[in-house]
Amino acid sequence: MASGQVCFALSCRELWTILLGRSALREPAQIEVELDRHWDRLHQGLSYYKPPSSSSAEKVKEKKDVAQPLKDFGLRISKLLSLDEQQSVQLLQCYLQEDYRGTRDSLKVVLKDERQSQALLLKIADYYYEERMCLLRCVLLLLTYFQDERHPYRAEYSDCVKKLEKDLVSKYQLQFESLFKAEAPTWETHGNLMTERQVSRWFLQCLREQSLLLEIIFLYYAYFEMNPSDLLNFTKMFKEQGFGLRQTNRHLVDKSMDALVDRIGYLSALILVEGMDIDFLHKCALEDCTDQHQFSSAPAEMDQLLLTFGDIPHHAPVLLAWVLLRHTLRPDDTSPVIRRIGNTALQLGVFKYLSTMLKGLGVSGNNCTASTAKMCVYGLLSFVITSFEEESLQSSHLIDAACEVLSAPSLAEIFWELPNMGLGMILDSAVGMFPHKIGPLLQLLTALLSNKSTVKKVYNFLDKMSFYTQVYKHKSNDIISNDDETLWRRQAPKLLYPLGTGQTNLWMPQGVLGQVMSPGEQGYVVRWEFSYSSWTLFTCEVEMLLHVVSTADVLAHCARVKPILDLVHKIISTDWTVSDCLLPLTSRIYMLLQRLTSVINPPVDVIASCVNCLSVLAARMPGKVWSSLHHTGFLPFASNPLTSMAQCISAEGMKAGNYGNLLVQIEQPRGEYAVTIAFLRLITTLVKGQLGSTQNKGLIPCVLLVLKEMLPTYHKWRYNTYGVRERIGCLILELIHAILNLSPEGEDQGSAPSLQSLCIYSLANTEAGQAVVNIMGVGVDTIDVVLAAQPSSCGSEGPGQMLIQTVKLAFSVTNNVIRLKPPSDTVSPLEQALTQHGGHGNNLIVVLAKYIYHKHDPALPRLAIQLLKRLATVAPMSVYACLGSDAAAIRDAFLTRLQSKTEDMRIKVMILEFLTVAVETQPGLIELFLNLEVKDGNEGSKEFLLGEWSCLHVVLDLIDSKQQGKYWCPPLLHRAGLAFLLALWQDRRDSAISVLRTKERFWENLTTPLFGTLTPPSDTTEPCVLETCAFVMKIIGLEIYYVVSGSLEQSLKDGLQKFSNARRYEYWSQYVKSLVCHVAEMEEEGICYFTEAQMLISAWRMLLILSTNHSDVMHLTEDSTNMKYFPVFCDFLFLLLSLLTTPTSAPCLRLGSMMATLLLILLKQWRSVVASAPDILSPLSLILESVLQADQQLMERTKAKIFSALISVLQIQGLDGGDISQLPQLLLSVCETVKDEALALIDNMRHTSQLGDTVEDEDSMETDSPRGPQKDQRDGVCVLALHLAKELCRTDEDGEHWVSVMRKVPLLPSVLSAVELSLRMKRNLYFTEAALHLLLTLARTPQGAAAVAGAGVTQTICLPLLSVYEVSPNGTSQQSFSRKSQDLACWPGVYRLCMSLMESLLKTLRYNFINEALDFVGVHQERILQCLNAVRTVQSLACLDEADHTVGFLLQLSSFCKEWQFHLPKLLRDVQVNLCYLCQTCTHLLHSKKMLHHYLQAKNGEALPPGPLPRTQRPTQTSTKEAAGGGEREEAEQKALLAVQCSLLKILSKTLATLQHFTPDCCQILLDQSMDLAEYSTLFVLSFTTPAFDPDVAPSFGTLLATINVSLSMLSEMEKKKEPVSLSIASLASSEEIQALKSLLMFTMENCFYVLISQAVRCLKDPSILPRDKQRLKQELSSELSTLLSSLFRHFRRGSPSSPASAILPSTQSKPPTPGSKASHEGQEPFIQLVQAFVRLVQR
Repeated sequence: MASGQVCFALSCRELWTILLGRSALREPAQIEVELDRHWDRLHQGLSYYKPPSSSSAEKVKEKKDVAQPLKDFGLRISKLLSLDEQQSVQLLQCYLQEDYRGTRDSLKVVLKDERQSQALLLKIADYYYEERMCLLRCVLLLLTYFQDERHPYRAEYSDCVKKLEKDLVSKYQLQFESLFKAEAPTWETHGNLMTERQVSRWFLQCLREQSLLLEIIFLYYAYFEMNPSDLLNFTKMFKEQGFGLRQTNRHLVDKSMDALVDRIGYLSALILVEGMDIDFLHKCALEDCTDQHQFSSAPAEMDQLLLTFGDIPHHAPVLLAWVLLRHTLRPDDTSPVIRRIGNTALQLGVFKYLSTMLKGLGVSGNNCTASTAKMCVYGLLSFVITSFEEESLQSSHLIDAACEVLSAPSLAEIFWELPNMGLGMILDSAVGMFPHKIGPLLQLLTALLSNKSTVKKVYNFLDKMSFYTQVYKHKSNDIISNDDETLWRRQAPKLLYPLGTGQTNLWMPQGVLGQVMSPGEQGYVVRWEFSYSSWTLFTCEVEMLLHVVSTADVLAHCARVKPILDLVHKIISTDWTVSDCLLPLTSRIYMLLQRLTSVINPPVDVIASCVNCLSVLAARMPGKVWSSLHHTGFLPFASNPLTSMAQCISAEGMKAGNYGNLLVQIEQPRGEYAVTIAFLRLITTLVKGQLGSTQNKGLIPCVLLVLKEMLPTYHKWRYNTYGVRERIGCLILELIHAILNLSPEGEDQGSAPSLQSLCIYSLANTEAGQAVVNIMGVGVDTIDVVLAAQPSSCGSEGPGQMLIQTVKLAFSVTNNVIRLKPPSDTVSPLEQALTQHGGHGNNLIVVLAKYIYHKHDPALPRLAIQLLKRLATVAPMSVYACLGSDAAAIRDAFLTRLQSKTEDMRIKVMILEFLTVAVETQPGLIELFLNLEVKDGNEGSKEFLLGEWSCLHVVLDLIDSKQQGKYWCPPLLHRAGLAFLLALWQDRRDSAISVLRTKERFWENLTTPLFGTLTPPSDTTEPCVLETCAFVMKIIGLEIYYVVSGSLEQSLKDGLQKFSNARRYEYWSQYVKSLVCHVAEMEEEGICYFTEAQMLISAWRMLLILSTNHSDVMHLTEDSTNMKYFPVFCDFLFLLLSLLTTPTSAPCLRLGSMMATLLLILLKQWRSVVASAPDILSPLSLILESVLQADQQLMERTKAKIFSALISVLQIQGLDGGDISQLPQLLLSVCETVKDEALALIDNMRHTSQLGDTVEDEDSMETDSPRGPQKDQRDGVCVLALHLAKELCRTDEDGEHWVSVMRKVPLLPSVLSAVELSLRMKRNLYFTEAALHLLLTLARTPQGAAAVAGAGVTQTICLPLLSVYEVSPNGTSQQSFSRKSQDLACWPGVYRLCMSLMESLLKTLRYNFINEALDFVGVHQERILQCLNAVRTVQSLACLDEADHTVGFLLQLSSFCKEWQFHLPKLLRDVQVNLCYLCQTCTHLLHSKKMLHHYLQAKNGEALPPGPLPRTQRPTQTSTKEAAGGGEREEAEQKALLAVQCSLLKILSKTLATLQHFTPDCCQILLDQSMDLAEYSTLFVLSFTTPAFDPDVAPSFGTLLATINVSLSMLSEMEKKKEPVSLSIASLASSEEIQALKSLLMFTMENCFYVLISQAVRCLKDPSILPRDKQRLKQELSSELSTLLSSLFRHFRRGSPSSPASAILPSTQSKPPTPGSKASHEGQEPFIQLVQAFVRLVQR
């Protein structure tokens, strides 16, 4: 146990475990090494343990490596056990290592305390006795299997037996003699602990050892020959010992030891019989060469010795064998000696003794011994029957003995090879009395059934019978006989059974001859000679029983029918194919069951046989058996239909059936439970037969009977036979286990509960659950006691094994109940019982944990730990607290088993799994197991070290790369160790992680699996290796994620560098790709390791996601080698393709969905790879097609992800000419989706609107509104599909593809309908926005615009759009204009989009769309006018953006002035006025920058950070940080200001361009004298003051001049590049933006000049204006324009922007060149010349 006292020699028990193949050493070579190492111990046998000696005591004292207290205690052990001192110390060390149940500290206390040390001494005595037994068991095991070809270690065993062979028997014989002559120990010789009880324990051990030694000798002589002298010696020895009855210490024999004493007698007799070698004798006799037999010169001494035998039954077989030997070897010498000996054997009842012996040997102990004994007796019986007359033998006991012998499977086959020899004669005599005596023949034939070939022989044998024996008291009239009455003849045919007509019957034909056997007391025994089939006879017998069932003859008939049923049972369980031929019999069993169970005193054994037959039938045809059985009334049933769980549990209206009555009235009072055992087997078979749900519901009453009446009380019933109680408990739990393992059916609500839910409820809430808890609470000590009490614990069928099996089933059942129990708020009684803290350490958790001490069956501790694991997960309790004071000792036991190299691997895995769960759920327990100690250091900083009893030692060993591949570290265990480490990382156990991180070679060992090469997925035999790699990836991922890259351990960084350098990214990428392909292919066939594959794929995904953000550590960067990315990305794409093109497999699709997220991340992060990748669209479009066909509910998110990915790829790559091939298909898929989604949206909206307004109101508050799948989300499928359609349409510029798709798919009508409904209901904002974007894209091309207009876009948008905004009655209201950022989706944004769409359509379709455009402007005129006014009051970007869109639309509409004038004259005038005012507002705001800044701060406070304090008020000691913060804020404000200025400028430029259409054409007005001026109204007042920021001041010529001035000053400001002020426009904007701004300013100036000139000429020509005013106009314009021109010249000389007309506006719309501008690329002459010409005109 403690590492300082490690036991170097392997204990015998451990050796036995290894030889049985229950340890980690499973390879033949390993077994051979162990046998060689311990050969000497096996050879010496019990003499390996030496008596005490002074020299040994001296050596112990000299030993330096053993602590003094242990030496002293070793000497006490030596005294008590009379064992060599050195061996005593070694025994103590082994005990401490294996069986001690305390900690090292507690041991020190125990050794000092007298009482505790005495208890420990007695435990060690028991351990010592067990060691001696195990040593003998090892030898017995070798002798059992060294010639068995089927045994995996036969060759190794055989080699060892060859080495042992020489003097094994002589040594073991001496040990046997010394044992039975040994004097009992006394307290004088062995110390005062040797009490009477201990002496009795010693003697029991002595008998057991004698029995085992004899068993070894017997098996030895079964294979090797015995000399005559040895036979004589053995005979003398056994006679002296009285075949076990004359023990030296026979006064110590008590009743419990009788079985052992009998066993010694049986084995003694068998050794002597086996020594005479009767088989060889028989062979010699047949071949007439008896002189070859080793006893041909038999010693006379033997005769004399055997003449003294005869006083005890054990002598009988020896005497019989000797008679045979003498009779065969000297047939003429039939001396009276032989006769006497033979008669003695018969008087002792030799055949009865033989059957008793074989039964006794078969019950317990090694089955090989029993079968060898049967072989031995078979030879004896065969030869006896051949040699002597049957009449002279006791025939009834002979048949019993023959049946016992023939039950050995191999002997049945030998029998059928020579059915007329030996025992065949018994068969003949049994046939001779058939069917008068039906039992003997059927008993024999039942025993002779061993395999399918023997079944056919037995069936045919019975099918062709030629004799029919009857007994007559008197000769009847229809028989004539010969003179001496030896031959009878039948005169008339006769029916043999008095059954009704039409029923099966047997005819004896006329003229049949019958031989009269000896007429005895019972009358004439006549054997008729005629052929018939016994199977027909059996059917008649069953029919007869059905007839006489309620008469007095019933018992006699039952005795005849039972052997028939037993034979049928054995036949169909051995070979099912014969069952059809037995149908006449099997079909009558149901009626038999019904009749027999309803009589007053039912024949229990026959009923049990019936039920056993039905169990075998039910295994093959459960439905048929159930339906027939249902009507017999045998099974419990429900008189009312079952409806609810409560009704079921109360058992209301349920009847126990005939079986229930039988159990209570007959079986329980008698204490015999044959029917109950058969009933439980039958129900279990029916449950396992997977009946339909209705039949399973029919089984509910049966299962309820078991759960309510049997499970809680079966342990209190009366039992006559030991072991039956355990058997019934085991069968009950097997039934429950089978029910809990049924695959759950979909239960209809309101119907009766299913079997499984009934079981779960019953176990969780009724006393049935308590009964299971009691079974689990048996505890490891009780099991050890039961195992120790078995006659020989190597048997596989003893009560101990049955108890272990029952406890294991209880674990499994409880585990399943907790797993399957529906979640509820209340704690069920079962969970309470499992987790309650009992006082004195008697709670169940401690009992479960202590099963770790059980060594016999490795599955028991494993299942106990599994249940603990389940409880630790689900129960709200601390396992550590439950363990109390035992915690440390149990921890040590767990770790001892975990560290052991020979321990069964599955226990180790389960312990690690338990600890893995405990990391998360059991903080106290995991601290105990981690056993971290604080390193001595400062109080503040905590550094940890691993304690001696830390589980991390083992885990670090497991992941050590040097240990991999060794037998004690198989892949499953390695995986479990890594799972535990991952749990520590996931739970952030920093103390443990900090210790692990810094361990030498930790990261190197951890990452080793990632550098290995795995077998291809198709050949994977160890799927756990995939999990191993996944865990490693996850641990590395978590470490990189949580730890700052600078603080990562250097060894981990090196490992990652190595990972990158060794091209492992490419390797794993390839591997994961091939794994996914394999999974996708195999999914159809149900792949066995899907979860492991999923785990690895998920871990790889995590690693790739991390690599995008932590590329510096993970060395997967774009700069290092772009090519490193590339294969990874391609593999990943292929992987996604494989997963998502398996539309039938839900798990694959789920995985695919997970990977689609990764695709989006990679597309975002690895843009350069995507840009250079050859073809990403093809696989993506294939994936999209597949996803669209898959289950829609499952794929909702995945579709969205794929659409997003396609959009990203299109934006990064664009569609080159080469990729155009996918376009039609892609477009088709996307349009189909959009159409379907739009229609679904329409349905959904109509549905919700029908539910009424209440729902709608609630909707706004509800987060989880029940709208079904058609929720409007920014990343919803519909929205993304619309965006993708937009991207595709943008790519397809000439429109040839989408036009054809639109013809096939009614996309536009469905989208427009949905948009219309959405606008009306003001719902589905994101959808509406996306739909408008798509329409906008389509409207850019003539074809698209025509299609959109043709689909009725105006009807869709025009009126419904009114519900999107509210027009306030008092004109410009600030509330109607949002101050939100214009990036967020909002309804004003939808309005703006509609405006853009109208603008685009009008621009593309021109006159074809003018009427719709005028309708639109008419409907929305109030909003339009409001918007133009609003710029003065709200300068938020959203408001400016709307003004921009509105003016843009009006610009297009202004081209159609005449139509507008005709349809909407008043509106036209209002718009003109408002545009002039807007021009004035923009100019004013642009001119007065400070005022604009103030406005923005005051009115849009939330949009901008509040301004900094005035500098004067700032405290003088302002820190640099604050100053820097202030600078940043100032910069942000300046940027916001710049954005507003740009917006105002755009609005201004478009406003002037629009006004240009409302003013006369310059050339025309200058040149055309007859122009109609009334057509154009005056736009500007004749005034030259600077524009005021006041709505009452009308726009004037001063406004236009001011606009030109502002533009010019802004242009100049941009030129000042060397300006010292940091926040100039040049510093805030990029060069492209500045260039665009300059162009925009030029465009504004050009249009302004144009409008100014046009309006001035209009005034000058207007007769209604006074000449004085005209003169003033000329003067003012002349001076102002001259000044402006000189400024312009100066500006152009410095270098000017490109021609303003071709300026690209920064807005989304590019402006057309204005018709009036005389722009050209060569310079600015035309524009300036126009102004100069006008100035000259004015100056004239």
